[in-house]
Amino acid sequence: MMYSLDIIGTVIFAVTGALAAGRKHLDIFGVVVVSLATALGGGTIRDVILGSLPVFWVSQPMYIIVAVAAALATVVVARFWRLPDGLLAVADAFGLAVFTVIGTERALAAGAGPLVAVLMGMATGVAGGMVRDIFTGEVPLILRREIYATASLCGAAVFVGIAAFCPGYYAHAFVSMAVTLGLRLAALKWNLSLPHFFPKGTSDADR
Repeated sequence: MMYSLDIIGTVIFAVTGALAAGRKHLDIFGVVVVSLATALGGGTIRDVILGSLPVFWVSQPMYIIVAVAAALATVVVARFWRLPDGLLAVADAFGLAVFTVIGTERALAAGAGPLVAVLMGMATGVAGGMVRDIFTGEVPLILRREIYATASLCGAAVFVGIAAFCPGYYAHAFVSMAVTLGLRLAALKWNLSLPHFFPKGTSDADR
């Protein structure tokens, strides 16, 4: 099941990369590069930090094939059909939820402790989108005033917490994804954000 979720997450993030590249009117090669970076970036960073070498897409090239195929399919679909507004944000939320679970599970399987596993889940979830935004000249979502990394962090914490008491992927994987996705979609709908930090003496114009 985890492999299937990983493939689904790869497809979703590859699609978001292609959509973001399309907004910047990149050529086909640029679209594929951005899609690959988005789909594989978080997992690559996770594997390097955990010492799981070679990284997953080197030992399993199927991930590259899936990401490229998803990118090209997105180009074809978007070329002939107008995609709904907000699709990029919603797709990114689903990808965030899936990759948070994948990253957390991989870290636990590699022998990482609960805290490290939570951080690796968050890194896997947010890093691909961060690379995508940098490549397309956007401020990364993780740096904007909205709940993004926090949603991933909460989802990863739920995964680790449930896994400690109720082993079984079907339980903690889907609950974790629901928490991450729910928080992220709620933040998009109601413009939710964490409290902002303003040092004493900050003027109203700086807020």
